[in-house]
Amino acid sequence: MPDRPPDAPEESPAGDEPSAGARLRTALRTPSRRQVVVAVLLAVLGFAAVTQVRVSGQEDNYSGLRQQDLIDVLGALSGARERAESDIDRLEGVREDLRDDTTRRQAALDEANQEAADLAVLAGTVPVTGPGIRITITEEEGTVRLSSLLDTIQELRTFGAEAMQINGVVRIVAQTSFAQTTGGFLVDGQLIEPPYVLDVIGDPDGLASALEFPLGPKKQLEEDGATMEVDELASIDIETVREPGTGGFAEPAPGE
Repeated sequence: MPDRPPDAPEESPAGDEPSAGARLRTALRTPSRRQVVVAVLLAVLGFAAVTQVRVSGQEDNYSGLRQQDLIDVLGALSGARERAESDIDRLEGVREDLRDDTTRRQAALDEANQEAADLAVLAGTVPVTGPGIRITITEEEGTVRLSSLLDTIQELRTFGAEAMQINGVVRIVAQTSFAQTTGGFLVDGQLIEPPYVLDVIGDPDGLASALEFPLGPKKQLEEDGATMEVDELASIDIETVREPGTGGFAEPAPGE
């Protein structure tokens, strides 16, 4: 019988199957494709199981609490919600107050600006444009009296005249001075000669009616030997202005 090398594996008897240990060693050394797939699936399944256990543990934080503990937790959550809702209501109220305050401030500012603009027109410190009438007074057979001119201007103011100028050179306001002189009138110290042209801004129909009533301005001027012509215009430009006056005696109080 020939000698067998020392390191050679023992041969199984002819016809015998490999032992279980031999098969396991063979599978571990050279795994088949099916074994690899099964191993991967088992690894994924194990990872999913561990993850599910951890999530379940986190979701069951309150599972071990007593009933009173759960009531206390719910009460705390309810109180926090009520405080949050109260803060929301308070902040919304503050927002509405700020909106209202801003609206009131803007309304007051708009009103003040409008009042300032109206006062500037009345004071004659700004040019103005608008509908109105143009009155042309021509001396035909006599001389226009100062009282007739002043009555005409006063009637126009009474019927809503917003701005007036005479002969395109002098703005007529409440402080305007009139004096009769040779050859015409001194209006704020400036000589105004006939014909006298009054540009008046306001409602054309109302202003025209202010001149036509019996014993009114037109009748007085006719008695002076003058004629009056009235033109109603859709737009009149009054560009003459007065320089704002300065106080001669009043001074701002200290600290103002």
